[in-house]
Amino acid sequence: MRHLSVLILSILTVQLGYSQINELGVFLGGSNFIGDVGATDFISPNQLAIGGIYKWNRSKRHSYRASIIFSDLEGIDVNSDDPRRIQRGYEFSTKITEIAAGIEFTFMDYDLHSGDKVATPYLYTGVSAAHHDNSYFFNGVQTPENNSSWAYGIPMAVGFKSNFLGNIILALEVGARYTFSDELDGSLPSNQNNLPYRFGNLNNNDWYVFSGITLTYTFGENPCYCIN
Repeated sequence: MRHLSVLILSILTVQLGYSQINELGVFLGGSNFIGDVGATDFISPNQLAIGGIYKWNRSKRHSYRASIIFSDLEGIDVNSDDPRRIQRGYEFSTKITEIAAGIEFTFMDYDLHSGDKVATPYLYTGVSAAHHDNSYFFNGVQTPENNSSWAYGIPMAVGFKSNFLGNIILALEVGARYTFSDELDGSLPSNQNNLPYRFGNLNNNDWYVFSGITLTYTFGENPCYCIN
């Protein structure tokens, strides 16, 4: 956490020196999990997700952004539409801390210094890493492994944003994270001794989704919006 704060402050210092426009604010919404335990609805937030976000508007059509989001991921089989999962009755919960960075593309020009209200849909992608505790299921009960892992992934988000109140930017966003891990829900134990307890589709990795709003404050001098 301390290293992340130093990194964000360094980025802000450098970018302000180049007179670019910045956004700094919060993300607030919910999360839901898609994997081997629980429901598989794409957008079905069931746990609080909260974090911070920073954007550097490099041009009228793209921005670089970084974020850190805290949430719980939860899966409950009885909430699924699959009769086999309902009969099985597994439940899991794990806390995650996600760090992500990437690029945001707007569908229309997004010039915050035009003096007008601007609004545009956007797409976001990049890389992410979610820190979580490992577990496995023993006799149908989630059991901690007393270690942790990073689930690296690719965020894919769609949203809509507008400078609805002066320097305050409001955005609505839904973002899925495809991870290169199958360990988030305990279906694939990280400890070799617990591998006999693995279950589910080992060919499908875990997903999770953040749905919510970002509220950012924009600051910095009028950018040149150069092409390169």
